[in-house]
Amino acid sequence: MTDTPTGTRDPDALVRRAGKRADTRQDQHFLVDDRVLDRIPEYAVEAEMDLAHVLEIGGGPGALTDRLLAVADRVTVVERDRDFAAHLREEFAEEIEADRLTVVEGDALDVDLPAFTASVSNLPYGASSEIAFRLLPHGRPMVLMFQQEFAERMAAAPGTDDYGRLSVTAGHYADVEVVETVPKGAFDPQPRVTSALVRTTPREPDYTVPDDEFFMEFLKAVFTQRRKTMRNAVRNTAHISGLGDPDAVVDAADDDLMSARAGNLTPAGFADLATLAYDVGDPEA
Repeated sequence: MTDTPTGTRDPDALVRRAGKRADTRQDQHFLVDDRVLDRIPEYAVEAEMDLAHVLEIGGGPGALTDRLLAVADRVTVVERDRDFAAHLREEFAEEIEADRLTVVEGDALDVDLPAFTASVSNLPYGASSEIAFRLLPHGRPMVLMFQQEFAERMAAAPGTDDYGRLSVTAGHYADVEVVETVPKGAFDPQPRVTSALVRTTPREPDYTVPDDEFFMEFLKAVFTQRRKTMRNAVRNTAHISGLGDPDAVVDAADDDLMSARAGNLTPAGFADLATLAYDVGDPEA
């Protein structure tokens, strides 16, 4: 425990007090740049996110946890590393005692998540995709750190090189924007790639789909052949999408839609095609 005011803890000192170096084999890279750490909560504040209960995934030594406690009413941090979880409980004992911080020890993909109002996290890169798509369906605003390439694919528009399954899937749940790129030098140890902060604003899509799970599987299928026409992609990926009768989908669909390629089709176009596939393609129950 320390008498340092919340929001001002030195990240390097936190690492020293944790008594443990980052293990890159476990995808640990500590964000130690004060300027970046100070800006991250501001992206949530300026978007007027509800910070009554903020969920942080991967607390590590606690530098971001410290900044979040300065702006949030309550914080729950999920940390899978036993040593860092113990450090967080000791470092923030006062906040825990005041019921402002809860430390959950475990894997963010397995533990029961609390009913949070926003999530602000420096995600472990190896699991960032799985974690993001566990969080997005909750319909809460988020500020998340990713590899830059991943972040740009999340936010990409149809017809661009970065546009793909990730763009459509993320956009199904929220508006996505890259708010800042973060250099390697902001971390210790430095990762091999540049990072980026993404801000998501939940919204209902401007289209409907008959079943979210089928829609996601359908996207996964057709994007495996993103450079093929949708006519060929639908036929060639029935083993992935679970369609029993892909030819029925091709025969029933508009020719312009079937001639499009996945990289150029809008999310609404995918929704129309997925709805048709669900209705006439004999999908697996």
